[in-house]
Amino acid sequence: MDPQQAAGAGWLRRLSRELHWSFVLAVVAVYGACQGVGDAVGGVAAGYYWKDVQRVQPSAAQFYQGFVSAPWVVKPIWGLLTDVVPVAGYRRRPYFLLAGVIGVSSMLTLAIHREMGIMPAILALTAQSAGAAVADVTVDALVAQNSISHQPLAADMQSLCGFSSSVGALLGFSISGLLVHSMGSQGALGLLSIPSAMVFLAGVLLKEKRATNFDYRQVHRKLYKAIQSMVTTLKCAEVWRPCVYMYLSLNLSLDIQAGMFYWYTDPTVGPGFSEEFIGLVYSIGSVGSLLGVLLYQSALKDYPFRSVLFWSQVLSSLAGMLDLIMVARVNTKIGIPDYVFAVIDNSVSQMVGRLKWLPLLVLCSKLCPPGIEGTFYALLMSIQNAGLLMSGWWGGLLLHMLNVTRTEFSNLWIVVLIRNISRLLPLMLLFLVPQSDQNSTLLPAEMLQDTESTEAVKTGADTVEFSILVSDDSSCHPLNVAVEDERIKVLDAGAESTDDVELTPTHEQVTRSCELTPLMNKLQDHVS
Repeated sequence: MDPQQAAGAGWLRRLSRELHWSFVLAVVAVYGACQGVGDAVGGVAAGYYWKDVQRVQPSAAQFYQGFVSAPWVVKPIWGLLTDVVPVAGYRRRPYFLLAGVIGVSSMLTLAIHREMGIMPAILALTAQSAGAAVADVTVDALVAQNSISHQPLAADMQSLCGFSSSVGALLGFSISGLLVHSMGSQGALGLLSIPSAMVFLAGVLLKEKRATNFDYRQVHRKLYKAIQSMVTTLKCAEVWRPCVYMYLSLNLSLDIQAGMFYWYTDPTVGPGFSEEFIGLVYSIGSVGSLLGVLLYQSALKDYPFRSVLFWSQVLSSLAGMLDLIMVARVNTKIGIPDYVFAVIDNSVSQMVGRLKWLPLLVLCSKLCPPGIEGTFYALLMSIQNAGLLMSGWWGGLLLHMLNVTRTEFSNLWIVVLIRNISRLLPLMLLFLVPQSDQNSTLLPAEMLQDTESTEAVKTGADTVEFSILVSDDSSCHPLNVAVEDERIKVLDAGAESTDDVELTPTHEQVTRSCELTPLMNKLQDHVS
């Protein structure tokens, strides 16, 4: 076995050894079961549910899916709760349990009520989405925490997330068509309670140190400080520039998935694929997603962010041309059957999509300052989800404007062409992305010198608990001092009442905060 193969074989073993095994278990449960299998089965079943049960137009289905994904846009709220509001002394376990209960109850409700209206159906699907978002933000907090304390493993952790998601999606898509065909779309949606139950089980088994003597009267102060710290961090150019790119690049890449799904399953104008074949197409396509993870892990994780994102965006536009070839029926004219071309199309699209998504996830994990990793990572994910939501709504509006309906697809090729061109627009925004490679530290050095936060994240290998430790400041980085009446007062780090640091600067002091950094560091060293 050559060194590269040996390194690949020891990848998961190294993560299990250097990080706590419960972290790996949580990633597999959330990304593999809930998001992998759950999203695969739910995506196919929901498509048929809106088309055959609710009988809505593709543009309307696109808008409804946007509402269903709304809980993912408010992920910072879940992040704040998991970081600063422990339940019975635990910060992670209760939120896994809550996510499982919400997911199980909502999907069983949707499956039992056979004649549910559109609004109750949206509420049930949104509740299930909220449960998945709570579970996701909880495990993302652990990913961000370990990305700070074990920076060389950041890309490996994201690869574990992508690998678990891809394998879960492969399994989910493999059975999705059969489930919809045998149980109907509502019955298949009801089975989504099983992945939610697995998240609940992960919460039961999670090893977590119990916090004692937590003062709940300080929750509002901690929430305020966490929000203020996030706003302060976003003011740094090293942070807000990549955030703008992530949002706009996803926003500009139009999503027309509902229109393509309706065309795929239309027996008159489209190929008329059956439920079983739709599941087969997506399952084989998920192999492409898995190949994308392996390709990124083995060859692309050390390249600069800007280069990887440039080529992934270009490949995304080119891969979209396969849809155009199929909608224009060019493949049948050259003798390639629809079922063969659909498999090729979906496999290439999912592989390129994974290559585009993974560096964005690594970029997000590198932008999280110590002490608020979970909350800030959730904020970055919500920015991406907001971009995806707007992408779906713009795509739905485009389908409506060009009169793509349940039975009319004559203008679908124009929609696909516009979508492909829109994927090239983010290339003009690549100057917002850092030029450094994916193993470099992106945050300013001052941000990483918060000693209290460093102590908090050092426990990541032994426990999943970490606290929000923030300080009031109007500069680009948190400082562990309080400025009051033109005097610098060093707080006692050992006092329980000063776990969080107060900073009350005057306007002039705020403008000079960066100049005071050396003096502040000396004072911190003196106290230490």
